[in-house]
Amino acid sequence: MPIAQRIVALALLCACAAGLARAACPPAGQTRDSLQTLKAAQWRLPGDGAEAARDALAQGLVDCLADPDPQLRDQIAFEALSAWMRGKQLAPPVLHAIRTRLLAMLAAPADAAGLGQPFAALTLAEVARVDRLQPFLTDAQRAELVDQGTRYLAGVRDYRGFDARDGWRHGVAHGADLMLQLSLHPQLQRAQGEAMLAAIALQVLPAGEHAYRYGEPERLMAPAFYLARRGGWTAAEWDAWFDALAARRQKGPPFTQTTLAQRHNLGAFLQAFYVAVQEGPDADQKARLLPGLRRAIQTLD
Repeated sequence: MPIAQRIVALALLCACAAGLARAACPPAGQTRDSLQTLKAAQWRLPGDGAEAARDALAQGLVDCLADPDPQLRDQIAFEALSAWMRGKQLAPPVLHAIRTRLLAMLAAPADAAGLGQPFAALTLAEVARVDRLQPFLTDAQRAELVDQGTRYLAGVRDYRGFDARDGWRHGVAHGADLMLQLSLHPQLQRAQGEAMLAAIALQVLPAGEHAYRYGEPERLMAPAFYLARRGGWTAAEWDAWFDALAARRQKGPPFTQTTLAQRHNLGAFLQAFYVAVQEGPDADQKARLLPGLRRAIQTLD
């Protein structure tokens, strides 16, 4: 076995042996400055053994997705992993190792800072994108990704978005981004799409007084729009989905912070959905969705 392949195999073995134990961030052998230099080099590692070093670093950066430093978490760890995945630079064994750790992060109890799970979901969206374009997951592994992704989105209760010190959390939006990549997957099953639509509907109208202000309704709309474009649901089924969504909204008067927030959240979602369908080129999609959308929007008056 060539030296580079032996290094990759050793890195994967070490990752498996370490399990879910939290490693240091930055990863061993790296500093914040060295990672910044790597970012300036567009994530290209120099010298012999660069491929093996990149594969090992990609796995090491998974721990940085929960780091309190937004630069390490967002602008380095996520950006590097996204760039390598979109550049087709990570082989399936490395992608599987990353996917396994991300799913474990997603299923674990939320950390108090609320940082790790949203970025695990966002990075899993990149894993799903790789599988969508060049399938490497088995049907069972893909089903696990859909199941855990929908469970995560439906269960988000931390609605913090952007913070000047901590950067982004954005659990709803990042969960929706994972749904978006899955909604575009040609091997997605109807039952999986229905579970995704149920999770989306739950977060369109979150409980309590929270009013979205970081683009969450538009992000939630996108996977629902592309699920509709697949053509697997009839006009009557979409009518029923929109009717059920509108029926969940609490109404005033008397007005409360909850009723006003729910009107805001539902209105933002429906209007974004309406514009996307109305301005799109798909006449069949318009015929199936616009009547139900118009009726749901009318309930906002």
